[in-house]
Amino acid sequence: MANKGLKSDIGRIVQQTMPDIVETRLREYLKEQSFKPGDPLPKEIDLAESLGVSRNVVREALSRLRMLGMVETKKKRGMVLASPDILSSFERVLDPSIIGENTLKDIFELRLVLEMGLAELIYTRKTAGDVAELKEIALRQMDGKKDNFRIKNEIEFHGKLYEMSGNDTLKRFQNMLLPIFDYVVKTEPRFISGKVSHLDLATILEKGSKEEFREGMYEHLKPHFDRLKRLG
Repeated sequence: MANKGLKSDIGRIVQQTMPDIVETRLREYLKEQSFKPGDPLPKEIDLAESLGVSRNVVREALSRLRMLGMVETKKKRGMVLASPDILSSFERVLDPSIIGENTLKDIFELRLVLEMGLAELIYTRKTAGDVAELKEIALRQMDGKKDNFRIKNEIEFHGKLYEMSGNDTLKRFQNMLLPIFDYVVKTEPRFISGKVSHLDLATILEKGSKEEFREGMYEHLKPHFDRLKRLG
């Protein structure tokens, strides 16, 4: 059999560094021993001795876990297992100027899916005051047509919907998605509004059921879904 193309077909074995191996072993150890946030970790010197590696290697592996928010240092307690902030790394890199177009498209699709699923939480937690505020936002927006006004409208109205969900992770995620609004506007050849407007959605929340709201949200977002279908 000819060797031509074999390298690209089979690929090289990538050798792990010692910090890579130690990081993996530490993750496994923390899971196997059922560590919980706040539990103290063994000292560096004890870990190094047990693993048979230098303290520098252990220190680098722990540094990686610290960067991920899995480990933190507490005064007088030393290293403890932390409750990681799962969105912090995402927040730092979600910048359209450094993200490829395919990834931006995927993130926008994720936004659409999230908003289709907001009904259950909103109808569980909405108040009359929330709905009144949302309606005021929608009424203020009725005359704006320019792109920058559109972006402001989307952020204000949909941001209020995320707030009404009462879910802090969803609210943070919506804030991270703000740059994506600008990306979508710039890539649309022309603006096509859905059959259901922001004011219609606010009115459904005031008087209709969550099923009606879910259907209304789909009709509101349908031009985006149609566009994504055309793009493939």
